[in-house]
Amino acid sequence: MSNWRIGSINGALLAAYFIPVWGMISYDIMFAPVHALYEQANISAALFVSDHLQLAGMNLVRTAWLLALCRFAALAFFAVFLVMLCWPSTRKNGGCDEALGMALFIGSLISFACMLMASQVGEAGALRLHATELMLMLGAAVVLVFDRPVRKPSPTSDIALRQLQLANNR
Repeated sequence: MSNWRIGSINGALLAAYFIPVWGMISYDIMFAPVHALYEQANISAALFVSDHLQLAGMNLVRTAWLLALCRFAALAFFAVFLVMLCWPSTRKNGGCDEALGMALFIGSLISFACMLMASQVGEAGALRLHATELMLMLGAAVVLVFDRPVRKPSPTSDIALRQLQLANNR
């Protein structure tokens, strides 16, 4: 357990939340776009698009599919992060942080946009949901930035140079 960093644990917990929740939401949008768009998790986007952008019919379906595609993109990066987290060497040197960073970036954009839309249409429940998701992802991003992997000392230090025996230096 000594090679686990707090950023890795935090990212795994976020992935454990977002993959099933956003996966079910996106799956519902794929097969019943208009019906799923008017559920609690997407109501702010649906009301904003239908009221302020005055989209209806097939354009509303396309907007719902675009929202589902963006959520699936974030889920794919979370899944890649979890797969890369399984290898200890990748976990130790922070090789999986890029996938987590992309997932957090895409997810934060989605949550921030939905939060703004919820505040515009006056949907308080959706506003709290998207603000909570945004704070979860921004907190994980802060931990990811400050919890860097441990670097090995560079071989140019005095101790390493004294220990190094060169062939022409005998």
